[in-house]
Amino acid sequence: MIILASASPRRKELLEQIGCTFTCETSAAEELKRASSPEELVRQNALLKARAVAQKHGPLDLIIGSDTVVALEGEIFGKPKDDADAKRMLLSLSGKKHFVHTGVALIQGEKEKTFVSSTAVYLAKLTKDDINFYVDSQEPRDKAGAYAIQGIGARFIEKIAGDYNTVVGLPLHKLCQAASELGIKI
Repeated sequence: MIILASASPRRKELLEQIGCTFTCETSAAEELKRASSPEELVRQNALLKARAVAQKHGPLDLIIGSDTVVALEGEIFGKPKDDADAKRMLLSLSGKKHFVHTGVALIQGEKEKTFVSSTAVYLAKLTKDDINFYVDSQEPRDKAGAYAIQGIGARFIEKIAGDYNTVVGLPLHKLCQAASELGIKI
């Protein structure tokens, strides 16, 4: 059995998109807030989430944990605390290239595999009206960096360099490769 250690509807949709049969189980792991780099932070948090869920399952089950952050010049942008925080994040990212890092951990019994996928995102220069409109839509509330590339926020993305699915929250190609290395077909 494949278990996605996440309640994210976006990650669920991505796995469904590739025909994966799985169940979802939210991880109760307490996420780290700091690490040596954004890439290490998402790697460690993905592993914490997967390990918390793996404790409840057998050695043949594949557990997939994932974590995503937005990073700009060393500052990490997770999910906004409130609308004011979302506005602050969007203003900071406005007109700038930043990176989205998604860490993934796969656990099957004693085997653990982790990887990080990073994508550069170029956000358009946003006006105050753009930001207010977007925050009023409520879409930014549970999104790293306060935007969703696959939603209304797409209107503000000039371009990306890298994997689109990394920005959504689960790099499918790398996930399938990592699972294959463990001898599992997704």
